[in-house]
Amino acid sequence: MLTRIAARVARLRNRHVFVLDVLILALAPVLALILRLDGRVRWERYADSLVALSIATVAVGVVVLWRYKLYKRIWRFASIDEAIRLGVATSVILVVQVAVFFALLRPMGIVDAAFPRSVPLLAVLVAFPLVISTRLSARVSQRIAERFRPVADRRRAIVAGAGEAGVLIVSELQSNRRLGIEAVAFVDDAPEKQGLRIRGLEVAGKCGDVAGIAAAYKASLVIIAMPNTSGDLIRVITDAAKAAGLETRVVPSVSELVDGRVKVSQLRPVQVEDLLRRPTVPPDRAMIEALIAGKRILITGAGGSIGSELCRQVHRARPAAMLMVGHGENSVFRIAAEFRSMDSDLPVEAAIADVRDVDRLDRLFDRFRPEIVFHAAAHKHVPLMEANVEEAITNNVQGTRNVAQLADRYGVGRFLMISTDKAVRPTSIMGCSKRVAEMVVYTEAARTGRPFMAVRFGNVLGSRGSVLETFRRQIASGGPVTVTHPDVNRYFMTIPEAVQLVLQACALGSGGEVFVLDMGNPVRIADMAADLIRLSGLREGRDIEIEYTGLRPGEKLYEELFLPDEEYERTTHPKIFVCRTAMQGVAAAVPDPMDGHDFAARIDRLVELARSGDEDRIVRTLMDLVPEYEPARPIPEPAD
Repeated sequence: MLTRIAARVARLRNRHVFVLDVLILALAPVLALILRLDGRVRWERYADSLVALSIATVAVGVVVLWRYKLYKRIWRFASIDEAIRLGVATSVILVVQVAVFFALLRPMGIVDAAFPRSVPLLAVLVAFPLVISTRLSARVSQRIAERFRPVADRRRAIVAGAGEAGVLIVSELQSNRRLGIEAVAFVDDAPEKQGLRIRGLEVAGKCGDVAGIAAAYKASLVIIAMPNTSGDLIRVITDAAKAAGLETRVVPSVSELVDGRVKVSQLRPVQVEDLLRRPTVPPDRAMIEALIAGKRILITGAGGSIGSELCRQVHRARPAAMLMVGHGENSVFRIAAEFRSMDSDLPVEAAIADVRDVDRLDRLFDRFRPEIVFHAAAHKHVPLMEANVEEAITNNVQGTRNVAQLADRYGVGRFLMISTDKAVRPTSIMGCSKRVAEMVVYTEAARTGRPFMAVRFGNVLGSRGSVLETFRRQIASGGPVTVTHPDVNRYFMTIPEAVQLVLQACALGSGGEVFVLDMGNPVRIADMAADLIRLSGLREGRDIEIEYTGLRPGEKLYEELFLPDEEYERTTHPKIFVCRTAMQGVAAAVPDPMDGHDFAARIDRLVELARSGDEDRIVRTLMDLVPEYEPARPIPEPAD
């Protein structure tokens, strides 16, 4: 019965509120007069004045409430904002009411001169709590209806994190009982929150105590509501929950929330990306928009993992036009279809082109006339490029030179190439080809004086062909999960995080720099495999084995972000370094970078060797260009 009554009150509509307002405002002067005269009212004396004041109060009140849009609210979802707006409207009513009384009603004789002058003020003070209560009754009734609405098989949940995200999650669960989840307590590591009650729930302890607290509250689910926390803390919670047989769900990360892809109330299973999460710096939207807005943007490799995310983030920054260039027909079709499905008037084009085809690129540049170019097209798989040396050189080196030279020819304002940490002391063809590509960018920047630059970062979680994809596929097929070496580690970033830092690095560059993204501490691949097995509900060594297969050709135990003798410093952005000496190694290959003739000739020779398929000579030429390059296999001396 109580639930049905509360549900009816919760469905209070604005037309009902309007009628109640008229009644309250009409009766308020009567109640005010009774209060003023302590109940000893001579009705025959004050009747005419009271009617006039009531009419004025209703007119003033309804007009002001309408002007403040208080008849366009859903009151069962009312918040502090609505309460503040009501307070402001009431203050305005009070001022106008008093002004009308003393400037109009009394001087014109509409109200008797003996009528108590405090009644208009008292009338508004009487009406204010009644006007608020009719509206908030819908909100209170909604809460009552939610609290007592029967839901079958409702699960009890502990919410880890008593911050803003945790409060929003609890609010969502309390307002939407059909989700079948009831939040029963918070856990949080902040000492000042211990023992407090938030939205009716107690902060019952710290995150590491979640298993015992869940048992005490008979909960079977843990919701991790800390979108900006470290992976270490998430690992502590998931390990404790797993040991106690509790299911875990997680609130999306900051990058997902900022990009608008998900809402804070959308829960998903904990993924290995969450365990690698580290505190992030929010993107500088103003810097990115100042770089992109109103510009014509060309992106190569647009169908790839990084390239497609670049397209999305560039699109959000409102360019004048965007041209997506890619060689893979299917991947370019997918990203183009994504933009076609959007309700946007921004011109977005897609072009199928190989960066090695300079004539095709020239026609695209001539027609589109880009102002900024992001060069993300590259071959990136280390073992595959060891077996396809010619492709690595023609695509990564020749392709970069083609795009950079066309950017200069057509007056592009900024050019940025995406590089890799594997370009540092390379042991692979892929890494060395990217190092030479960095040198190409440097020489073009030095020769032209244009802001051409490169950005260097490590592995990207979730990219096509990434180690996580492989691990998930192996777990799904029953294992084993293969890791090359127990000690191998890598730097990792999420795709959105990497791309927003790439855009900001492009805005910071003046020409010739190699920017390096701060990716935190490297992660052991074996630990990542074990985490993913555990998050899949399995146990390492019992359900799924981890097998070590040995390092593949060109692979290193660990990656580096800087050469030992490189000088680097943080930029104005806390997550971006700039190498001031990243191109010192170019000096041997480029005696005069302003001329670059000798270097250009050697790149021509390298590309010629790649087209002829002479792998040994290609590797020797790379060793000459990049002295720190250590090939994965011995290279025989050339015949006389």
